[in-house]
Amino acid sequence: MNILRKPFRYSFFNATLALILVNIAVHFLIISLHLNRNFFGLSVVGFVYQHHFWQIFTYMFVHGDISHIFFNMLALFFFGIGVERALGSKEFLLMYFTIGVLSGLFSVAVYYAFGIFLANNGIQPWTFGISLIGASGAVYGILFSYAVLFPRSRIFIWGLIPVPAPIMVLAYAVIEFGSQFIGSSNVAHMTHLAGFGFAWLYFFARMGVNPLRIWKDAYRN
Repeated sequence: MNILRKPFRYSFFNATLALILVNIAVHFLIISLHLNRNFFGLSVVGFVYQHHFWQIFTYMFVHGDISHIFFNMLALFFFGIGVERALGSKEFLLMYFTIGVLSGLFSVAVYYAFGIFLANNGIQPWTFGISLIGASGAVYGILFSYAVLFPRSRIFIWGLIPVPAPIMVLAYAVIEFGSQFIGSSNVAHMTHLAGFGFAWLYFFARMGVNPLRIWKDAYRN
């Protein structure tokens, strides 16, 4: 058997709720102890030059403010529990952290490459100082996974408008792609897109599943 696709024995132990509780605890711990978020956030300076390699994991548990952590954890609650029940807790955790780590690595690599480009053209490499924080990359990967596992599921926008899960993923992808090049917010749209991309690769490499084929089959008739 291909070791990459060797399955775990199914078990369920509410890993989603544990992740939510840890994220909330870390958020308030940082606030109460007045810790520097940049020390735990992922940046070129910290990860590449100062060798703070833990940042590739810790950045997923650090959030900027209440709204940042609230919406990330709300999405993780709604979509994570379903994905965890379908795959089992061990597979869910492997997926969550694999997507989160790879999304972070991708983002810091882009920041580094663009910073080198700026430096070579006599411009201050401001991307080196960007600190990536939040569970968004991993959470977007879970949203993508939900749409693959439950392709005919409908998600109610604002509790009123039913949208098929795959269409919602496509809409989010278009919005995130456009937002990456339009506007000047601090949201890491590139990391969100990376979450989708690495979730796709995870299904393909780990499970031998083509998400596009799943969606085509689900809506063929």
